[in-house]
Amino acid sequence: MLDHTTLDLESADRITYCLNQSFRYDYDTPVTSLRQRLVVVPPVRHGDLHRRSHRVDVTGAASQRRVSRDVSGNTIVRVHAPRVEHSVEFRVTATIERVRRDGPPVLPASTLVEPRLLRPTELTAPDDRIRDLAAALPQDKGLDLAKAICAQTHAAIAYEPGVTTVDTTAAQALEDGRGVCQDQAHVMLALCHLVGLPARYVSGHLLGQGGTHAWVEVILPRAGAAVAIPFDPCHDRRGDSRYVTIATGRDYADVAPTSGSYVGAPGGRLTASREVGVVKICPE
Repeated sequence: MLDHTTLDLESADRITYCLNQSFRYDYDTPVTSLRQRLVVVPPVRHGDLHRRSHRVDVTGAASQRRVSRDVSGNTIVRVHAPRVEHSVEFRVTATIERVRRDGPPVLPASTLVEPRLLRPTELTAPDDRIRDLAAALPQDKGLDLAKAICAQTHAAIAYEPGVTTVDTTAAQALEDGRGVCQDQAHVMLALCHLVGLPARYVSGHLLGQGGTHAWVEVILPRAGAAVAIPFDPCHDRRGDSRYVTIATGRDYADVAPTSGSYVGAPGGRLTASREVGVVKICPE
């Protein structure tokens, strides 16, 4: 892979990314009826991002799989393994190309009033602290308001791994003032909902970062339709060519990369790895 820090990605006409990601579960004793839900395959198209190829492999156990799409259009891979003796590994490889001229995701104008993107979930429900933050926002609209929410969230939540879990709510993270990208995205979504900005959670990858990243897409009107504009409250900036989208939803629970169940003794151990980078760039 190329060293993306030496490349002028924003002036490139086309960028090709390669993704390699794996999730390995190890068990002390055999387990049965393992069922896994994977949200790891990039969309066929997401604005200027195009999936050119992909493959999902399961090793360590005989299994069956079923591929479907959820209500948001995400690719969902469901795996059933009747028995796992020691370990099972799920691996995805994909090639994604960014075509600059294709621009951000264009959505129907009806998306601007879609209840799923305007109503809170259990993870993004506001409390008095979040309502106070919303009341302190400047009286801007559209893109300027989204920028202000992103900046306010960044200032309110210090990035600190290990202090929250996947079940931590936006209100809990804001009360503690610490969290990770998932928590920052949830707080930004809560604020967007309060001021009437439709927005959605994004699960994906950020070049140079070790694990799956999370950010927010704010839905704004444009020429009789709507567009999804990415904002990263973890870094207080707009999304750019360093970001590769995998899935969108109402919150983390909709698009958790891996989740599932099995029958057997508790204590399975998860080991995850990820490599994503630029393999080709075509200047403008």
